[in-house]
Amino acid sequence: MSEIEAVFAKSPWRDVPQDRTEQVAHVPTMLAAEEQQLYYWLTAHWSQDVGEVVELGSYVGGSTARLAAGLQDAGKLARVFAYDHFRSDEATKERVLYQNGIQPFKGENILPLSKQLLAPWADRVVHRPGAIETKDWKGGPIEILVMDASKSDVVMDRMAETFFPHLIAGQSLVVQQDFYHWRLPWIPAQMRRLQRWFKPVAYCPNDTVVFLHTNPITKASIAKRRVQDFDDAQVKAALRQLNKRLPDWNKPNRIRKMIKAIEANPGVRKGYLMKRPER
Repeated sequence: MSEIEAVFAKSPWRDVPQDRTEQVAHVPTMLAAEEQQLYYWLTAHWSQDVGEVVELGSYVGGSTARLAAGLQDAGKLARVFAYDHFRSDEATKERVLYQNGIQPFKGENILPLSKQLLAPWADRVVHRPGAIETKDWKGGPIEILVMDASKSDVVMDRMAETFFPHLIAGQSLVVQQDFYHWRLPWIPAQMRRLQRWFKPVAYCPNDTVVFLHTNPITKASIAKRRVQDFDDAQVKAALRQLNKRLPDWNKPNRIRKMIKAIEANPGVRKGYLMKRPER
């Protein structure tokens, strides 16, 4: 076990005091309690301030706030670049926002609300509204990359080609928020294709897996390994191969569920179209 793996094996984020996450409690989030601790710990304790923090999929800013609070409390200079459509349908507003104390409002635009909620960290957050797959990155090295927008294989491949080449070998972390989600089997398939450059170092319930970027990667290398070029059989094969490589996180049943989801949804590559497989 390497020194870095030894650090993550102890799950040090679980020692983050409750008051550190309570300070951002006013910002609604879909993160579980331990995931909130992880995000704060990554910026407050892991980050060495040698690159920026990029979040792909911010919604109203729940995870953004946890990342920014860690930077602020630790006196880091890095900023969180929050990418999102910053649009929300009424059903999600009801489930995530209204039930967490946000007053109902008209329209789908949640960017003003996000800026309002993240005002305590305004100097730490840069909003990047719009379709993430159309965006670029010219902000220099990325030390922490949070991916929570891999809702289709095409968008996921595009994000990888845009942001992965800016990671710092031996230091940067990629946080795959939905790695074990059965609706998004292309995420672990992608990390299997890119295993030469990424090593899994941590698991945080329920779906999050953290990868260490091990050596420099180019856009051309990523383009040659696009998951969107895989058929169903190849995706399933990648999942089986990756399952053998993952640490003992007692999650082979999650991989099996992804394989069943592929079989139940032939050719489907958008998460919202994936129908739950029969048990």
